[in-house]
Amino acid sequence: MDLFDHALAQRLAREAPLAARIRPRSLDEFVGQDHILGPGTLLRRAIEADRLFASILLWGPPGSGKTTLARIIANRTQSHFETLSAVLAGVRELRLVISAARDRRALHGQRTIVFVDEVHRWNKAQQDALLPQVEDGTITLIGATTENPYFEVIGALVSRSRIFQLRPLEDDQVRTILLRAVADEERGFGRRTISLDDAAVDHLVQVAGGDARNALNALELAVESTPAGPGGATQIDLAVAQESIQRRAVLYDKDGDVHYDTISAFIKSVRGSDPDAALYWLAKMLYAGESPRFILRRLLILAGEDIGLADPLGLVVASAAAQAFEYVGLPEGVYPIVEATLYLATAPKSNSAGAYFKAYQHLEQTGAVEVPLHLRDSNRDAAALGHGEGYEYPHEHSEHHIGQQYLPGPLLGTYFYRPSDQGAEDEIGRRLVQWREAQRAALGIETVTEIADLTTDQIEDLKRRMGRTTGQSEGGGSSAEAAPGGRTP
Repeated sequence: MDLFDHALAQRLAREAPLAARIRPRSLDEFVGQDHILGPGTLLRRAIEADRLFASILLWGPPGSGKTTLARIIANRTQSHFETLSAVLAGVRELRLVISAARDRRALHGQRTIVFVDEVHRWNKAQQDALLPQVEDGTITLIGATTENPYFEVIGALVSRSRIFQLRPLEDDQVRTILLRAVADEERGFGRRTISLDDAAVDHLVQVAGGDARNALNALELAVESTPAGPGGATQIDLAVAQESIQRRAVLYDKDGDVHYDTISAFIKSVRGSDPDAALYWLAKMLYAGESPRFILRRLLILAGEDIGLADPLGLVVASAAAQAFEYVGLPEGVYPIVEATLYLATAPKSNSAGAYFKAYQHLEQTGAVEVPLHLRDSNRDAAALGHGEGYEYPHEHSEHHIGQQYLPGPLLGTYFYRPSDQGAEDEIGRRLVQWREAQRAALGIETVTEIADLTTDQIEDLKRRMGRTTGQSEGGGSSAEAAPGGRTP
């Protein structure tokens, strides 16, 4: 580095945002994450002893300290430390780093640690390029990701790495970081007279939502945009703090873990008949900018899957809410969404519509059988082939029912549908008992087979196979509004 480069680096360091300037340089300065960095923990021992030989993946929300921790490792290690951003760098840049790492190891016996920020943004081919070098020890990988590595990082790389999960910072920890920034004379505002009201600190801490970077950015904006008073002091009161950070940060990525976790919590709350929890998760999604149409699609699915015939109006209400939203839009369109949510959460529940999957699985296992002659279409082949001959029209009989055969002969007495005793379906169940008894008596059915309910895993597996068969994806309006890796809410 020549004198000009050195001067530029120093100027950039001075002019860097507060969150970058105040970044901890040692483990003793690091705030939070005691579960992985507290005294005696494995990761702390490895960093302090410069014995970080195994690759690691740092998984946590923004502002929790992933990049800071990587830089602390860079400051302590005798290994050569390289930094790559998965947003900007590709396989070409990675190959250059790997080539230099091989030369460094061969010529000087020096190890290389490669920090890849946002590693989940690399595609499979790019992540695959790391495998041989991680495997043979050419490099030690430190990957940082805000997404679940078990879904967003290839399995082979995960199996060769230790995963450390970082948590959102606690309020007291964010407060400590803010006060340190105000007092630090070298990298913070310590050389200026800053009067920071307790109410202002409380607001910055609470609205930051555990994200230290968010809190520091707001503090910097408050200080730099507020003129000094007559005595030279800069007064940061609650009003200034509120202007600097007005909206609580809600961690939410429409393609990431929090998206799928939140919609899962919402659906499970409605299914579990907890309207208060359902409203909370609904508010979180809409606050964070989730698509209302996505929420309405999930409610439509739930109405059929979890309410069913216990309250047939559930599907009607959900459908009406979806149509009403298209007419109204936000913000007033939230009312039909809320109404559908509350209706479905407080409705009687039945998952008996899942009987369809029993029939589907039975068909897969046994194969299709011919339609009984009397049930076939009589409009075309009645005269020549006898199609429809013997069919009894139910409306010509008492109670509009006749106990005739509708299933193929080998399946007579097989029952897929089992009504629940909830809501309107309780009455359906009583009618069905009478009809089935009349059918058994009329057809002489002696053996009855009730098909057992399928497990959730079996149903999800069937849905995936059905999607492939029909050419539908798991996105859009399908039941498995799935995440990468096959997650379903």
